[in-house]
Amino acid sequence: MGKSIPQYLGQLDICKSVVSLATGAGAIYLLYKAIKAGIKCKPPLCSNSPICIARECPVPGERALPQEAPAPEASAVGGPKGLAVERERHGRDSGELRRLLNSLECKQDEYAKSMILHSITRCVYLLEAEASACTTDDIVLVGYMLDDRDNSVKTQALNTLKAFSGIRKFRLKIQEHAIKVLELISTIWDTELHVAGLRLLNNLPLPDYVHPQLRRVMPALMEILQSDYILAQVQAIRLLSYLAQKNDLLYDILNCQVHSNFLSLFQPTQPGSILYEVLVFAERLSEGRNAPHYRAVKWHYNEQSLHESLFGEESRLADRLLALVIHPEEDVQIQACKVIVSLQYPQDLRARSSTCQSSRSYFKNTE
Repeated sequence: MGKSIPQYLGQLDICKSVVSLATGAGAIYLLYKAIKAGIKCKPPLCSNSPICIARECPVPGERALPQEAPAPEASAVGGPKGLAVERERHGRDSGELRRLLNSLECKQDEYAKSMILHSITRCVYLLEAEASACTTDDIVLVGYMLDDRDNSVKTQALNTLKAFSGIRKFRLKIQEHAIKVLELISTIWDTELHVAGLRLLNNLPLPDYVHPQLRRVMPALMEILQSDYILAQVQAIRLLSYLAQKNDLLYDILNCQVHSNFLSLFQPTQPGSILYEVLVFAERLSEGRNAPHYRAVKWHYNEQSLHESLFGEESRLADRLLALVIHPEEDVQIQACKVIVSLQYPQDLRARSSTCQSSRSYFKNTE
């Protein structure tokens, strides 16, 4: 043949390079065809599935804009005019909230229901006009989800009711679910559910007919207060502080059993949010028990009650308050002083322990 072995090997390398280039070019061409086909492919018609309220909202029945279409024209505030929030700002109903509520009526699995409820909650907060246009039937539909077997669905339903409770015309209807919410809080130990349920209750005026149920769930509320989950603790303290102002519930709160280390909630190492709320709670309890109508009755408390922990003969509350007077957060300092003042009123109370008497005289001298 007249060619040496190195020459043959060189030709073989050249062939391999050509084949490799051809293969690479073919792959790139196929990739280009696939991308082009995907761009030209029209998305399906809008459905009732959960969707982000910040996306382009076409008129019902229209297709969403294809990817190659130009971006929506920017509005004066810098956002696209097609956003659901922007549509409402310009006086147009995006229909987003109504589509989500309609989809909730369809048979969905637990995950889908949870996501739909989450999207409804966001819509209620962001699309005020559409939320106000809803009806009490929509509240009933959301309330029905409180009976779902999945805790995440219950939690999202509570969040949605909390969002709707900001609209005055729905509050009475949402109040009807208060007993159910208390039942969930007291029977299911789920921190996220506790936070959602307590936030809802703290956003509602609780009618008197709920008080019997509140008495039954008082131990559960006290357990949440003494848990290690700060968000749930804060919400539980706020609810109990509100209930402490109810004359017919004050004794039930004071006689509720607490852990032996309850006063650890007053330690300076606690988060400021906890300290402030628990000091407000203590102030209201102190004022309530010193009210003339409450003092007119001789009450009996069990040895492990909240009353004995805070105001009993062996209570160390005075020592904790002294430590909080010099707390770095000013709100905590001021609230600790308010509790100290409430403990000194009225002056004709003489059934204090020697510890409380000495602490009272110390407070007077420092003043």
